[in-house]
Amino acid sequence: MTPEAKSLRNWFDQGGRAYARFRPEYPVALARFLAETAPARDRAVDVGCGNGQLTVQLARHFNEVTGLDPSADQIANAAAHSRIRYICAPAENIPLPDRSADVITAAQAAHWFALPRFYDEVRRISRRNAVVALISYGVLRLESAELNERFSRFYRQEIGPYWPPERKLVDTGYADIPFPFTELPAPEFSIACAWDLRDFLGYISTWSATRRLIEAGRADVLETFVTDLSRLWEPGERKRPVTWSLNMRLGLV
Repeated sequence: MTPEAKSLRNWFDQGGRAYARFRPEYPVALARFLAETAPARDRAVDVGCGNGQLTVQLARHFNEVTGLDPSADQIANAAAHSRIRYICAPAENIPLPDRSADVITAAQAAHWFALPRFYDEVRRISRRNAVVALISYGVLRLESAELNERFSRFYRQEIGPYWPPERKLVDTGYADIPFPFTELPAPEFSIACAWDLRDFLGYISTWSATRRLIEAGRADVLETFVTDLSRLWEPGERKRPVTWSLNMRLGLV
């Protein structure tokens, strides 16, 4: 096993710490847009908040933000902020009062929800004309054609069978997800990072498909991918552009 492959497996073992370190940040314009679209700026609720990437950005615009996630590990590694209260709770049972939220977001999380029950909770906690936003980012792109081709083969063919069925909703930008609200037009946003090889592999380690592949005893697939990427990325310390298109279903409750 190469040193890079060993490192990848060590990073994966970090759990919520890996998410906090390696997941890409949302563009700052996203939270600003949501605040401008909301009927007021009293409370934002970020459901499936993970380690609080979007939650913290919302706190720059709202008086109070509640971040919810069913994973205690994610909540333990969430970024603290004076205007944020984190709660370990599922999307289908939001422990907030009726009519208390101006905006409800779910970033890279809605595909895991039992949507009918989540939507019932959205309606219950929403104030008049509250906004709900389901946000996702799909397959990344690398600037180098060689790197992008090798990554695409890994994503589509090698690790592809280990993605849960819900991943298809992310790949289609939530276009096929049920959305029973008055839909609003959403502007185009994108995520852009400059990562070295360790950062890139750390991000891969946070995938649910990576966990399933390792649990299936196929770490050799990861090792081959890491070896190939190390050769193409050379030198590994070089920072390369990584981009994602952001998708959003935006609605008025």
